[in-house]
Amino acid sequence: MSSAACADQDAGPDQEATGDLPPAPGSRRTRLLAAAHRNRVDLLAGLGFLVLAGVLTHGLWPDPSGRVLALNPEDQTLYEWFLAVDARAMLGDFSLLTDRLNAPDGVNLMANTTVIALGVVFAPVTLVFGAPTTFALLAALNLAGTAIAWYALYTRLLGVGRLAAALGAGLCGFGPGIVSQTNSHLHMTAQWLVPVIIWLVVRMLRAADRAPQAGGRNLAGAGRGGTGRDRDGRVGREPTGRAGGGADRRLVTSAVGLAVVVTVQVFVGEEVLFLAALALAVMTVAYAAADRRLARRAFPAFAAGMLLATGLALVVLAYPLWFQFAGPQGVADGMFSPYYFSADLTSWWTFSPLSLAGDDTAARLTTGPAEYNTFLGWPLLLVGAAGAIWLRRQPLVIACVVGALVMGALSLGPDVVVDGTRTGVPGPFRFLLDVPVVDGALPMRFALAVLPLLATVLVLAVDRAWRGGGRGRVIVPAAVVAALLPAAPAPLATEDRPPVPEFITAGHWRDCVRPGGVLVPVPAPTPREPWPMRWAVAADAAFALPEGFFIGPYGRDGTAAMGTYKQPTSALLAEVARHGEQPVVSEGQRRQAARDADFWNASCVVLAANERHAESLRGTLEQLYGPATRVADAWIWRP
Repeated sequence: MSSAACADQDAGPDQEATGDLPPAPGSRRTRLLAAAHRNRVDLLAGLGFLVLAGVLTHGLWPDPSGRVLALNPEDQTLYEWFLAVDARAMLGDFSLLTDRLNAPDGVNLMANTTVIALGVVFAPVTLVFGAPTTFALLAALNLAGTAIAWYALYTRLLGVGRLAAALGAGLCGFGPGIVSQTNSHLHMTAQWLVPVIIWLVVRMLRAADRAPQAGGRNLAGAGRGGTGRDRDGRVGREPTGRAGGGADRRLVTSAVGLAVVVTVQVFVGEEVLFLAALALAVMTVAYAAADRRLARRAFPAFAAGMLLATGLALVVLAYPLWFQFAGPQGVADGMFSPYYFSADLTSWWTFSPLSLAGDDTAARLTTGPAEYNTFLGWPLLLVGAAGAIWLRRQPLVIACVVGALVMGALSLGPDVVVDGTRTGVPGPFRFLLDVPVVDGALPMRFALAVLPLLATVLVLAVDRAWRGGGRGRVIVPAAVVAALLPAAPAPLATEDRPPVPEFITAGHWRDCVRPGGVLVPVPAPTPREPWPMRWAVAADAAFALPEGFFIGPYGRDGTAAMGTYKQPTSALLAEVARHGEQPVVSEGQRRQAARDADFWNASCVVLAANERHAESLRGTLEQLYGPATRVADAWIWRP
């Protein structure tokens, strides 16, 4: 039942008879209750998404500091460190080149997926409850927030019914790819600004299309008071009574708003912005081909609006982007092989191992549990194809299908792989191999853009069937639900994590290293074993660490690499930690240990008592730096 119908039913008899204006609004509480009543279905949908997100991530609660995502604990450690560093902005201690890792060189935060915007916004949570709590909160909120944002876009922009919107938004927020990325990739799951970007682009298109058609319509949408989508599947609603200056204002405000949102998204996750921009560009071309009259009318003003938005965004982003690619510790290339990080064609019609119908054998079709980006399952593909054929005359459906095919094809990488076998057939991504910046993208993540495109086709199909009546009113929604159920996600796997040493949690580190100084954990953190970075997280990144897990210019000829090369002393200690054999240290190694400590500007070297092969490590360290001092559950040296 529509809110208008609800309002009519709730009207008093006198009001119905006389048509008088409603009484003056009462207290704020009364107005809030009335608004909640009018939007109760939307509120229930949002609550449902929040509950589902909580169920999927419940393994991290109620002890986020003691639990970790079992399928990708390394990246969770990294993102918790990012959040701890980001939160220091509230303390006035923040820079795009942080000195809290990889001492003494530091880490370029723009060259890493540091979710700066999220870290700053949630800094109070981090500083009060700790970065693990913020991580757990964001893992859930990114899922629910993405679904809620798409639900709002579907209901407000397309004007579809709540059932259709909820089904499509559920796929956008909880589809196999985004649930897989929830295994510690916060920058990929924070997609709740993408619907806002789309809304602003469509708003700009409406303002650019100035030619009203018969019946008060233009080809960009319906007339005033109409639905958000006409029977030909054209997007939007443009009030036609405010031409000229009103349209110009909407064009400018849309461009300014788009610049602001794009800027924020850069500091949330550039990769999501890149994928959204590419998909929108493909869709724009396809939509223009399907509706040439609209393209001819709207192109000049629309292009001007996009140029304005781009120019405004670049004014703000010029320095951060320069810093990312050419600044200190910046990198201008990608470090991931597109041949390795490409999607297997078979994975598209296979169920994700993280879905209700999936099993672990499908994991062989991808690189890891955080990259099940293509695993939609054959029922969803089949129902989506049927919906696209049924609605094939709608320009929006044409644009979605073209966009999905292009992004899906790019996900296959430079060489097509089928069921684990390289076929030798070149993939479309091969054309992007020499494009700067783009050539460093992970092809398999292009598949994430297919989720909302497929969801939009399903939304339009369910809405058309629901409004059309007859048997289709039941058959189409039932078919979509039946296709979604096998792909529905199971709760994410979690496990206990080792506790941080009392030496850190009780604050004993302050007697060993000054705030901002360098604490050298033994062994030093690496991309494969970043666990000592949890020490810094527990101390709100108040001290620095050498080496670590990050992206920096330590590859051949200054190209991008994961982590850095080890100093001789840290390499020696890493070997002892790996095998447990205590070496006889030479005088040359002692002198090298002193030089390495000076290179790190180390205030304190720390070995946790519960470290694996702790006795061998302690013996080696005492040969290097002299007798140890026991403090709580750690041994320390002041080199």
